[in-house]
Formats: sequence, structure tokens, C-alpha cells
Amino acid sequence: MTEDTQAGPVIPVPAAAVLLCYDGSETSKHAVAVAHQIAGDRPALVLHLWEPPGRAWMTADAFGGTPAWGAEMTELDAVVRERAGRLLADGVRLAREAGFDAQGRLESNPGAEWRAILDIADEVDASLIVVGARGLSAVQSALLGSVSNAVVHHAKRPVLVVPALS
Repeated sequence: MTEDTQAGPVIPVPAAAVLLCYDGSETSKHAVAVAHQIAGDRPALVLHLWEPPGRAWMTADAFGGTPAWGAEMTELDAVVRERAGRLLADGVRLAREAGFDAQGRLESNPGAEWRAILDIADEVDASLIVVGARGLSAVQSALLGSVSNAVVHHAKRPVLVVPALS
């Protein structure tokens, strides 16, 4: 599902746009500013991936013994989507304040984040993918995985990984 930060059709992204991966964290905010220092005044696409409530949310344990089906899941989905839209709007605002000619893309992603990032980068022919590093230790990264690490190792285009602020 592809959405823009405004209601209406999705605007085509100019070729050679910088793909800014934004999750609302301090690291991703910092990555937007650093990216503009490096890439300059170029078009940018701010990408926010949101995970729709999955089957795990529908188990009886998650809802006090009653499976969440129908209206409950629809309401939960709407709340999660609305929060994701606010995060995306914040990312687009930050990118514009940094100097990018930015637009946003909200993408539902029930799978691997790194794969979605690379697929979208290919789709829009991004000139650069920008991700923030979360500053995980080696053990945390091994246990939890690392989106930035996977993007770097699987990308076929330049990737800028901006380290976490100290």
C-alpha cells in the first residue's frame, strides 16, 4: 500500500531522489540532517514503514482471553496507520527544514524492513539510501538483526549509514 502524506494520489518521485528511511527515532532525525549536508539540495523521498497488526495480535492472550477479530482489528489497524502517518509527516517536515525538496511515502510492511527498503529504492531508482544506525552492540545486532547492516550488504546502490548520536 502506497500513500502520500496528503490525501490524494501519490506523486511520482523524481529520478535520482535520495531515499530517507525514517522511523521517528532520534537517530533517523539526525540521519536526515546529515544526509542533506552530504547530498545537498536534491529531491528526497521520506519512507516510513509501518507494520500492520499481525496475527499475533489476534490471539486470545493479547486481548484477555477473547480473540480480536472484526471491529477490534479494524480499529487497531486504523490507530497504527494514523500514528504511522503522523511519523511520516514529521519526517517530511524535518527533511524540508533540512533543505530537501521532500515528499513522503507510507508503506505497509509485514515482512523484512531491509527488503522493503531495497525494493522501494529500486522502484524509485534512488540515487542514495539513507538509514540511521541504532547503535546496537554486536550481541544485540546478532540477536535482533540490523536493518542498516542488511541494507548495506544487499543494496546495489550507494547507502549512507548515519551513526547514532552519542
